Amino acid sequence: MLSPLRLLAGALLIWMHSTVAAVAFDTPARAAFVLDQSTGTVLLSKNADESLPPASMSKLMTLYMAFEAIRDGRLTLDERLPVSSHAMSYGGSTMFLDTTDRVSVEDLIRGIIVLSGNDACAVIAEALSPNGTEAGFAQLMTQRAQQLGMTNSTFANSNGWPAPGHRMSMRDLVLLANNIITEFPEFYEMFSERRFEFDGRAPQNVANRNPLLGLGIGADGLKTGHTQEAGYGLVGSAVQNGRRVIFAITGLDSTSARAEQSEAIVNWAFRQFAEKTVVTKDKKVAEAQIWMGAETSVDLVSNEDVRLLLPVASVKPVESEVIYTGPIQAPVNKGDRLAELIIRPEGLPEHRVPLYAASDVGNAGFISRVSTVGSVLFKRLSSDTQGAM
Repeated sequence: MLSPLRLLAGALLIWMHSTVAAVAFDTPARAAFVLDQSTGTVLLSKNADESLPPASMSKLMTLYMAFEAIRDGRLTLDERLPVSSHAMSYGGSTMFLDTTDRVSVEDLIRGIIVLSGNDACAVIAEALSPNGTEAGFAQLMTQRAQQLGMTNSTFANSNGWPAPGHRMSMRDLVLLANNIITEFPEFYEMFSERRFEFDGRAPQNVANRNPLLGLGIGADGLKTGHTQEAGYGLVGSAVQNGRRVIFAITGLDSTSARAEQSEAIVNWAFRQFAEKTVVTKDKKVAEAQIWMGAETSVDLVSNEDVRLLLPVASVKPVESEVIYTGPIQAPVNKGDRLAELIIRPEGLPEHRVPLYAASDVGNAGFISRVSTVGSVLFKRLSSDTQGAM
């Protein structure tokens, strides 16, 4: 009878014997989500799927949709857009636009990224809305978010101004940030700009509020947020030695707490984890039993190198096993998918790697097949006889 078989992945246990879970990061933020982009490893998840007021961090959705419109030819960077009385009416962080302005899309985008312009968001929103209103654009934002897999996001406006039903989760914000970084690298460079002076009219609002820029830790984006309801938050990203970390936090009680927590998260993510090759392409990981074959077993290999993010401290082995349903009926062809390697680093999500036959295994000859069947029958008869005694 075929049955699932579990084998200890001995080679992996030997290679990874020096790894153990990193010290968990304890943050006072109400919610947080930290992702290692290169491996897709979730390093921290605290209330990550809770729908919360995102404040200005939701401006990232307006920016994403503006980038899509430019890519699709529905907007151009040098196109100048009018400012409505509605857009002009916004307070808080603004570009100090008025209804006599016609502002280029590029300046509006920089005004959103660097200056967190509520008015600039409304101008973009009205230009892309099917009915020319910010409310209409907010409906599009919600629809597009759902299409992107942001299932805990709904929008009432373009800029995060406090409103019933305007909500996002930290996981959704990290997903959105990742999309911006990967899909629009030509625009993502703007997120690291430290200053933007628009027309000399707002000397008190020219500096990027992102506290990580300029610290020398590889930070290059993305967006702060603050309202009384939401507290202080940040969607951030940093790159060190080719590794990118993206995170979102919210619900902190001050700008200093936001800055301290953000820097601490970046340092923790890069210092406590390292990317390692845990499986080498075509190198034997384990072997599977073969039924009625010319060989009694076949080596199992991965068809690609597998690199995982692992804690760097040294104490105990990482749990891993190989699972397959066997013994496997011959014949087997090289490259047949036969098994799965499951790696379970403590404190991190498990990782599954498909394993394949390293070589062909043909059918056994007639005499071998008869011998195998006879041996099985003899064992069963012996077992039945012993059970009846």
